[in-house]
Amino acid sequence: MDLVFTGTKHALWLLLSGDPEVWRITFLSLQISLSATAISMLLGIPLGTYLALADFPGRRLVLSLVNTGMSLPPVVVGLFITIFLWRSGPLGFLRLLYTPTAMIIAQVVIAAPIVTGLTVAAIQQLNPKLRLQILALGASRAQLVWLLLREARLPLLAAIMAGFGGVISEIGASMMVGGNLLGHTRVLTTATVMETSKGNFEVAIALSMILMLLIFTVNAILTYTQQRQRPL
Repeated sequence: MDLVFTGTKHALWLLLSGDPEVWRITFLSLQISLSATAISMLLGIPLGTYLALADFPGRRLVLSLVNTGMSLPPVVVGLFITIFLWRSGPLGFLRLLYTPTAMIIAQVVIAAPIVTGLTVAAIQQLNPKLRLQILALGASRAQLVWLLLREARLPLLAAIMAGFGGVISEIGASMMVGGNLLGHTRVLTTATVMETSKGNFEVAIALSMILMLLIFTVNAILTYTQQRQRPL
């Protein structure tokens, strides 16, 4: 318990003292994970809506792949992204390995299936009669989709929170494609692992406390937005 107490005090000191390295790591963590979540939202919500409304051969297979992707091990994602971005790999000419961009790509691969799968569930749980009522009122296809998304906005916000939670706390993919380079790709999770391996438990606890505070803050904002839109 002394370690936890000391680590908590150290976390407050690091934040309040304005330690430049801690703030750099914190902002980079936030930048990478929010970027990945935003891209996953732009990809996952349209794809999930299409899968929920469309009927085509192989749809169940695609849904199975999406559901499998929701539980992809981050280390597997990191392995394949590393292979593709390796200097002799298919995308090696882009020279993205060990950059924040590579970390965003890896996190998108992790978060996009989560957002897609939960979007499918959100749209499918709507009353089927609602779709018929909207069409009966003369709505176009685009208007139908928009109205259904508005009706499912609360679970869609939950999908976004789940996507963000899946990437802000992951370590395997970020370590493999980012390399944990000081001042360049070091984020809170990789820094915590490094400090733990060095036996610097106070610093590791402080970094983990900052990570938890960051996760709580972002999710509190999203939860507040979600609950404000909750029907009375």
